[in-house]
Amino acid sequence: MAPGLPPMSRSTPSLIVTALAASIGAGVLSGSGGAGARELAPGSMGTPYAGVGRAASSPAEPVPSARSVAASEAAGQRAVDEPLDRILDLYVRDGLVYYRALRAERSALDRYVRSLRDVPAGFDGWPTGQRIAFWLNAYNALVLRTVVDHYPIRGDFPLYPPDSIRQIPGALDDVRHTVAGRELTLDEIESSVLASLGDPRVFLALGRGAVGSGRLRSEAYSAERLDEQLAAVVEEFATEPWGVVLDRIADRVRASPIFGWRREAFVRTYADRGWTDSGRSPIERAVLNLVESSLFPSERAFLAQNTFGFEYQEFDWRLNDLTGGRP
Repeated sequence: MAPGLPPMSRSTPSLIVTALAASIGAGVLSGSGGAGARELAPGSMGTPYAGVGRAASSPAEPVPSARSVAASEAAGQRAVDEPLDRILDLYVRDGLVYYRALRAERSALDRYVRSLRDVPAGFDGWPTGQRIAFWLNAYNALVLRTVVDHYPIRGDFPLYPPDSIRQIPGALDDVRHTVAGRELTLDEIESSVLASLGDPRVFLALGRGAVGSGRLRSEAYSAERLDEQLAAVVEEFATEPWGVVLDRIADRVRASPIFGWRREAFVRTYADRGWTDSGRSPIERAVLNLVESSLFPSERAFLAQNTFGFEYQEFDWRLNDLTGGRP
């Protein structure tokens, strides 16, 4: 255990039995709220509510309402992602990761990654926000596991820093991971799965194991708080040097290359929300519309002059290791 870090709690089989009994007694399937379902140990059952569903098969019992089914599905996601929430709380500080400590105590991370292999109960019927949270958490956990597998990283590929995740052969675009029954690379999770869910803010929330990515949160993403969490990510991109920088001396706006990598998604969602008569390109309008509400009045006044040049920054591929820090 790294100095100063609290010990990680571990669920026991008795907790699983107790929580399952409590969830049945509380009437999970009868729409009474299912609070006990939140206590089910993640990964302890292939499908958290499979046994409960069979127990409630009596025709005398009421049919669950749509609200109670949705609540049960949300509780199912919380059960899946609770271990990651604990891991991030322990090992992430100010967006940087205690990789050394995480490597020494990796058993919880390995269990969580293994739990991603199976298709969660009711997965096909999950609402969009719930699926976004699941895939964001899966991506970020797989990046952590990839780095931990090779830590400390010491590469000599000249295009990237020696400690970069890009020094690991195929880390993003070749190595496949099993998630929800599918074999996918990290790039495929980003460009195929998350891109299909319609919210380009997710690209700013991916922890690519790099300083240039958005700040890795000390908590897992959740369906209930997803919009709030993604709004916080956007606000950081509007105010931090790895996001969007307003250089009033040079009369320039410098944006993260992530906006260029996922140009179509940002343009489709944000380009027509404002700045339409500014003569700006679609991606410039998209970036400005996304971040403008997070800026200070003086910064908005600078933009309103509409004399600035627009360019992309270089992406910072240094590992987001706590020992390295941010600029």
